[in-house]
Amino acid sequence: MPELPEVEALVHHLREHAVGRTVHRVDVASLQVLKTFDPPWTALQGQEVVAAHRHGKHLDLEVADGLHLVVHLARAGWLRWADNMSAPPPKQGRGPLALRVHLGPPGQGPGFDLTEAGTKKGLAAWIVRDPKTIASVARLGPDALGITRTQLEDLLAKRTERLKTALTDQSLIAGIGNAYSDEIMHMARLSPYATSGKLNDEQLDHLHDAMISTLTDAVARSVGQDAARLKGEKRSGLRVHARTGLPCPVCGDTVREVSFADKAFQYCPTCQTGGKPLADRRLSRLLK
Repeated sequence: MPELPEVEALVHHLREHAVGRTVHRVDVASLQVLKTFDPPWTALQGQEVVAAHRHGKHLDLEVADGLHLVVHLARAGWLRWADNMSAPPPKQGRGPLALRVHLGPPGQGPGFDLTEAGTKKGLAAWIVRDPKTIASVARLGPDALGITRTQLEDLLAKRTERLKTALTDQSLIAGIGNAYSDEIMHMARLSPYATSGKLNDEQLDHLHDAMISTLTDAVARSVGQDAARLKGEKRSGLRVHARTGLPCPVCGDTVREVSFADKAFQYCPTCQTGGKPLADRRLSRLLK
């Protein structure tokens, strides 16, 4: 799933390559991707792109008359930029393509596709005058890159959920997903099962430092990369996430995994849990 650093990089790319261009045509290949109908997608056509923004893990393309095309890429969505878009309109319901935006005469100018792999569709696009009218934007907590140490302590105070759950709760902290929460906790040497509201001052210091440094480094690696290379850049910078069975780059212990119905997280027992593997109920059931 694209998280704060990847979305920030995509927004940066749009600021450099889309701002100042005119939306010539919008092709909708999957009607289910659009979550609004008024204004219609045709209202974007003929409008100059004036800005690109990020709201947590949402991407926001703003055009001259105050309209915003807001996109959430979900788990398997992506933005694919091309310097010369195909002119023929795509057929609806065929393949991963959901939405195409032409930023020049079709077949003669650049633009981008919004695509989504797999059969489980979560990619969402809204056309609105105020992004805060979108429920998933309105509920966002403060952006993870802008949180101070004091704010983090206040946000986590008295909370009873596991730290992994708290870090990925977008209404609490915006922008962190499954991958970077694993990386942050590993760098902070904290267990994913730690109670978020019971961290001591030293642990909060480590958590805040890890959150800012992990995300800042990931943004620095990602911004300026071609959109097609961003996924590979993300994978290359990960130390524990998606590295089950490989040695921890810090201590050499084997990276472990806890699996759930539709996702999993990874951690290092030596660095994070005092050498003790965390209970994995899904694995336990398989072994019985």
